[in-house]
Amino acid sequence: MRGETMSEADSMTANTGISRRLFLASAAGAAACAALPSEAAVQPRVLKFSDHEPLGGMRTRFLRDVVFPAIERESHGRLKIEDHWNGEIAAAYDALGAVSKSGADMATVVPEYTAKELPLHQIFKSFPVGPAGGRQIDFFSRVYDEVPAFAAELEHNNIVPVFFGTGYPVAFFSTAPMAGLDGLKGGKWRSASFWHLDFLRNAGATPVTMHWGPEIYEAMKQKTLDGLMVNVDSGFMLGVHEAAPHVLVSDDLWLGHVYLLAINKTVWDSLTAEDRDVIRRAARSSYQTLGSVMASSLEAQLDDLSKAGATVRTLEPGEVYRWSDVTRYREVQSAWAKDQMSKGVSGAGSALDAVTAIMADVMG
Repeated sequence: MRGETMSEADSMTANTGISRRLFLASAAGAAACAALPSEAAVQPRVLKFSDHEPLGGMRTRFLRDVVFPAIERESHGRLKIEDHWNGEIAAAYDALGAVSKSGADMATVVPEYTAKELPLHQIFKSFPVGPAGGRQIDFFSRVYDEVPAFAAELEHNNIVPVFFGTGYPVAFFSTAPMAGLDGLKGGKWRSASFWHLDFLRNAGATPVTMHWGPEIYEAMKQKTLDGLMVNVDSGFMLGVHEAAPHVLVSDDLWLGHVYLLAINKTVWDSLTAEDRDVIRRAARSSYQTLGSVMASSLEAQLDDLSKAGATVRTLEPGEVYRWSDVTRYREVQSAWAKDQMSKGVSGAGSALDAVTAIMADVMG
């Protein structure tokens, strides 16, 4: 503490024979400093955080065990995160409204759930193939650094991004053995993403829209649904592999799902410049380990699937890129951009071009 440091200095100067006048002046300064509240006594600024998922998965644990402690540590206790999980404050589809209107200071926002408010953020899921692990972090970091339209879209909703998490790759859970993705033809397949519904249709499948819940499991048991196109962890947590135990997966099957840790812009602006920089530093340090954590967690997830009785096969690179061609994703993207422009989202085409260029560069 400042008072303790001054007292030590006064003792040292007194012992070295410094003049009485200077000693008294120093002592007066030390007393004044000692009268100030110590750093430990200062009440921290508490930031209330909301997440729609329960605490336990890789992403939520990483926030609690890595990101939030880094913020508190970097701020020397000036900032404290009050975390609320499992939709205690806001459900997934309500998270953007909660944080933009100060129902929470910070929240995990999933752009896919708010396509009307965050149209440009839908671009991320429009690629069938993309980077994995740490390269996902490189991709999203570059998008937010190099394409101002994305930060502007968030600011328009009164939020500021401070960190992002990403998802596991896409997997195909099938009720019947499927040698490869050609087996999609003629089957009924469910996905939540409007992009993936088009990809399935272009691959010859019948795309199905269905609420995410136990009814998916039941439909596959009853053979009214042939399979599910979903991130591998969500399929596992729902127990889909019990009814659809044949799983095709690859690191390169891009999900494009981003979980934004966002802060209310008014709250952000009210922080000191020093504390805003604290949060940025905490995010940077956390990204350094996120890629390796994601990679090891994916391996564990696939191992758990196999132990649970599923047949898991990793697709060869050539199979993945044939899937990319079959989806005709560029046509789908172009149609989406034209539709968005007709709705008044004038920057959709240029944002898509910019993200496409970054994706190509990251994939090398």
